Amino acid sequence: MHASAPAPSLVPDESARLQLLQSIATVMGASAPVREALEQVLEEMRRTLPILRGSITLISPATGEIRIEASCGLKDAERLRGRYARGEGVTGRVIQTGQAMCIPDAAEEPLFLNRTGSRDLEHEAIAFLCVPILLAGQAVGALAVDRQPADAATLGADMNLLRIIATLLGHAAFEGQRFMDDRSSAAPTLADRFHTSSPAMRHVLEQMEHVAHAGTTVFLQGESGTGKEVAARAIHAASPRAAGPFISLNCAALPENLIESEMFGHERGAFTGANSLRKGRFELAHGGTLFLDEVGELSLPVQAKLLRVLQERCFERLGGTQTLHVDVRIIAATNRNLERMVEDGSFRRDLFYRLNVFPIRLPALRERRDDILPLASRFALRFARANGREDARLSSAVMDMLQRHDWPGNVRELENVMERAVLLLGTEDIILPQHLPLSLHGEYRAAQESLPEQCCLLPAHAATLPQRIAELERSCIAEALAASNGHMGKAAQALGLTERIMGLRMRKYGLRYQSYRHRKTNA
Repeated sequence: MHASAPAPSLVPDESARLQLLQSIATVMGASAPVREALEQVLEEMRRTLPILRGSITLISPATGEIRIEASCGLKDAERLRGRYARGEGVTGRVIQTGQAMCIPDAAEEPLFLNRTGSRDLEHEAIAFLCVPILLAGQAVGALAVDRQPADAATLGADMNLLRIIATLLGHAAFEGQRFMDDRSSAAPTLADRFHTSSPAMRHVLEQMEHVAHAGTTVFLQGESGTGKEVAARAIHAASPRAAGPFISLNCAALPENLIESEMFGHERGAFTGANSLRKGRFELAHGGTLFLDEVGELSLPVQAKLLRVLQERCFERLGGTQTLHVDVRIIAATNRNLERMVEDGSFRRDLFYRLNVFPIRLPALRERRDDILPLASRFALRFARANGREDARLSSAVMDMLQRHDWPGNVRELENVMERAVLLLGTEDIILPQHLPLSLHGEYRAAQESLPEQCCLLPAHAATLPQRIAELERSCIAEALAASNGHMGKAAQALGLTERIMGLRMRKYGLRYQSYRHRKTNA
């Protein structure tokens, strides 16, 4: 537990409280767009109440996904990461059950996922308060705030105020759901979720389409970073269980003495520290899908108990005697060779056959090179917009470098490379080789040196040679202007050009030195 001084209640004095509620009612009665109105409500709350962060999550009518639609105290990139399935995390649980939750210390609550990555739970003490937004008795979303920890009476008073505010948001939240997805009433297909032109990936999508509508156990295989959890979520969303919870468990992330409690739950007093009843992932996934990631990391004793649940669809919590029956679809995944593990005795043969009902192998990124550039462009654009930029394009040299890399970390590595590149961009919206990690430069140089001197490497999706030269020239001039703080003379000298030629080139490419004078000097 984090030690902290007593914190003030969210609840202000009576007049301030009434003024806040009146302000929120006024915002809700105005004709502003729904999302803008919800943002205004959170800003009104932050001006009056001592909250650190706030968010309003809504349920997508098309996919059933829960995502943050309005926030305060969150960066755009953090808000975009706020996505949950029903029953997943505190937010997903509140929406699934329609019951508010008050977490006095977020760092001590396993259900608290910190999906946005906005809190440093090792150094920051946070109480998390989340209430459902209800309309006609149905949850359409949730209102949540972060605040400093406080005593039970203070947190209880805070929860009462949040419930009142959530009641005022019901109709606006319901209206906001209409704008969360495309106006088409059809739910997105698996092909819509995976933008791919690769034959290998198309074959995977066909398999996923076939199995999605059945209750069959699915076994996803593939290297780390190939998108096994993304595939599991897509199968769940396309299945008849889409309205049910999607619960995931990383079997490699927990020590052996905790994994059994996470799977099956425990009764109060089952072991030291078990101060209350806790439901396990199987119980939470009832009526939906349970995704067991890195299932090859389970110990033999836990494998035996998992086998029984798969066979009988029943279990007992740790320390309990009541047999619980569950209706759960299992999707398992691993990057290990389970067949080899079966032969050497580290994985049960009977469990392997239970899991390996419908195997799907996700290809490595190097096996679907046609997808590298479309994926890179999508990631670059997404991170650019999350960081307040209009666009981010790949230069031809970068396209070439990306296609020649073997991507041992697969799609996850590509995503990380694009996020880093966007953060390093200058005033121009074009990603250049210097924005990529050194590991990609070494491979590119080796490829260049292996060719005859008169040859040059052209990327598969390159423009014409004059277009590539013009792109490179414009980028070099823009970088020189940025480095010289818009000083044309210094930029021209750095490039080995006369100021006259520099001026002509700038006019050709529509560059203005004033745009690069972003640093003010002190007099």
